[in-house]
Amino acid sequence: MEEELNKKQVEEEEEGKPFYPNHFLKEVIVAFLLFGVLLSLAVLFSFGLEDKANPFQTPEGIKPEWYFLAGYQVLKYVPKILGILGIGVALIILLLVPFIEKKPDREPSKRRLAWSIGIIIIIFAFIFGCLGYISESTRTILDKKIFFDLKGVPHAAEPAKKKAPSPKPVEQKNK
Repeated sequence: MEEELNKKQVEEEEEGKPFYPNHFLKEVIVAFLLFGVLLSLAVLFSFGLEDKANPFQTPEGIKPEWYFLAGYQVLKYVPKILGILGIGVALIILLLVPFIEKKPDREPSKRRLAWSIGIIIIIFAFIFGCLGYISESTRTILDKKIFFDLKGVPHAAEPAKKKAPSPKPVEQKNK
């Protein structure tokens, strides 16, 4: 009898246990237990909500992620439809460059068109990305506060206060 049990165990170890349902069932049970613990903690220690968002008012200083900043800044300089079409055309040209330049050479020094377009796009993205980053913000440069407007143009943050003209002394006439 004992030999039969040993043979059965040896055969089972050699064959292994099937993934489904043995291992799969254990994983599902652990997942449900963890979900239950997480749900219980969320209910017991709930985090308070803040003020409701106003869909008609955009908060100050909202800017897109860094990879959209250049396009976002371009839209500030040109009419919206022209900016959207311009960026779309630029992306289409970028996608078509491999088909336009059909030289068999793979050496970068012989592919002047591809290099030129790539460098122009990198410079364009860098300049407009930096302008987008600093626009609508106040920075301190050399101990002077400078405000950058919507288009990234710098202005003095604290305009010089004009002194009110002092009243002219009233001359009293001696009679």
